[in-house]
Parts: sequence; structure tokens; C-alpha cells
Amino acid sequence: MKKVTNLLALSLTTGALLLTIGGDVAAHGESAHGSKANAANQHATATQTAWGIAGDPAKVARTVKVEMSDAMRFSPQAFTVKMGETVRFEVSNAGKVMHEMVIGTKEELDTHAEMMKKHPNMEHEEAYMAHVSPGKKNEIVWLFNKVGEFDFACLVAGHYEAGMRGKIRVTQ
Repeated sequence: MKKVTNLLALSLTTGALLLTIGGDVAAHGESAHGSKANAANQHATATQTAWGIAGDPAKVARTVKVEMSDAMRFSPQAFTVKMGETVRFEVSNAGKVMHEMVIGTKEELDTHAEMMKKHPNMEHEEAYMAHVSPGKKNEIVWLFNKVGEFDFACLVAGHYEAGMRGKIRVTQ
């Protein structure tokens, strides 16, 4: 953990501002990322987004296993879900470097990827993100309550640009 004296973060999706003065904050690749505690905490603050909302683990309809690799790819790279379906993504990192799965719109992911280039150690935790250390697993539980085509990507600096992206199609 790194000691941070001042941290200012702006959520791209909610516009919420987080200001922390003092305290321990984990950066990419440190122990707090990818922990089960993060997955549990993500469900405490459910915020509606254009691509859905944090799901209730008790209402999971199915589990999708997603593997990330140092070839800068997800497997699978695309899948279809039904509107109203709560999905548990079991996200594993088969690589030797940190990866993450972040769900969003292409526009949101493009913006976030640019921010990650400028601030590669930026601390961020949202219900639609899973940070996964090498050889570890994490999960996202997500309720898809909007029809459309959405994206997921690894926004670790350089990974998005290398093609580490996928598609989620939500149908009625």
C-alpha cells in the first residue's frame, strides 16, 4: 500500500467527486486490487449506467468465465446476454502482468483509457470493473437492464491500444 496525502478523483460515469486526505490507497498491481473484498464492496454503491447496474449476487442467472492474457486478448471476446439478466463474470488473469476487465460504452472506455495513459497508477473501483493480478481471479456481478451493444476492455496503460477489448450484446 502507498500512503497518499491528497487524492482527487472524478468518476466518469456518475460525475461524483472523491477527495481523500491521508490514508492508504492501493495502485495498480498492489494487493487491494483483485481481492474478493473489492468485489463485495462494489455492490454497496449501485449506480445506474448506460450499460446496466451492479447486480445482486443472489440473483445471478449465469456465470461467464473470462480469461485475460498477456497476448492482450480476452477469451471470449464477445457474448450475448438478455435484458434483465444478472451475470457473474469470473475474470481470471493467465498472464504475468496486471490486467483488468472494465465494462462500458466505447466512448466511456476511450475516455478512461486516455486518462489511464496520463495517470497509470490512478486508484479506481467501480462495480463494472475487475482488477486482476497475475495468476489471480476476481469477479463482476452485473445486471444488464438496457438493450444495446456495449464494450469491455483492459484499461491498463497500453493494453486497450493493443486490442484488449470485447463486445457484449444485450437483447430483449
